[in-house]
Amino acid sequence: MDKTKKILFMNFGGLGDEILFLPTILSAKKSFQNSHITLALEPRSKGILQLTDTIDEILLADIKKNKYKELFKLLLKIWTKKYDIIISSGSNKLISIFLFLTFIKEKYGYNTGKLSEIILTKAIPLNKNQYAVNMYHDLITPITEIKTDLPEFVITPNPIETNTILIHPGVSKLSIEKGMIKTIPAEQWAEIIIKLSDSGKKVQLIGGPDDEDCIKTIEKIVPKNKFENLYGTTKNLADLAKLISGCEKFLCSDSAPLHIAVGLKTKTYVIFGSTDSNKLIPQNKNVIPIKADCNCPLQPCLWEKRQTTCSTLDCLKIPTEKIISTILNQ
Repeated sequence: MDKTKKILFMNFGGLGDEILFLPTILSAKKSFQNSHITLALEPRSKGILQLTDTIDEILLADIKKNKYKELFKLLLKIWTKKYDIIISSGSNKLISIFLFLTFIKEKYGYNTGKLSEIILTKAIPLNKNQYAVNMYHDLITPITEIKTDLPEFVITPNPIETNTILIHPGVSKLSIEKGMIKTIPAEQWAEIIIKLSDSGKKVQLIGGPDDEDCIKTIEKIVPKNKFENLYGTTKNLADLAKLISGCEKFLCSDSAPLHIAVGLKTKTYVIFGSTDSNKLIPQNKNVIPIKADCNCPLQPCLWEKRQTTCSTLDCLKIPTEKIISTILNQ
């Protein structure tokens, strides 16, 4: 088999989506070892390059800004590159038409109907009822038998410091602006930090630019001697990954740092509310979801049942004692 290919991957979404998509790219690279890998993605997610050296080039398309104009500009770039293979995620029926218009010989995407079956080299059945890494990985089953189960990063991990719990409380500001509330209030995070510290744990707090308001609230409530404030000490995602690699346990929300921790195989505890843990974390003992005892018939509701969360947020009314007990005893 020819191991030299120019392969274009296309995956639009947030940074978390790109981390979940990374094993698909890694498997292709392992199979086509001398291939040139390009990833088309949104500008907000280009930080993925700080975690991997597998991607040789990126093509940016700000589809949140002007979808059709940006896709046309992307198409113009693709025409100049002469790729051998294109692999795209996305369940929109227009994806297969876009792939056809690239004039790339081998085209792989999800099966969105008869047209995709005619246009694509192979239309892959879309199975959303599985871990997202596996869902994305289905796209390359026609070209490789290699399977990469989790994200893999190119960083030098820190030595693990015993008895430490690193906390990343925030979620992306974009999700909040869109009405997707996926974490508990900052005041409850503050309570968790105090209780973990009182239990004898060394608590560290970290966050990115989107978490500034949450971090400031925590700083006002929690005495400085109760935690080590590492907010502002990381310059990029590689720095964050190193911090996560060095803690004994990691507590976070459903956000991009979760997927970094999963790839690093750090013992991770995740606050889940409106999203589906079965689709967002692997089913293993290393990653533990923490959920409310909620009787909402729609839970989990994002994104298939509704595009925004409800006003009551019963799915995020998780008792602090339950969170503490889970972290200390599991």
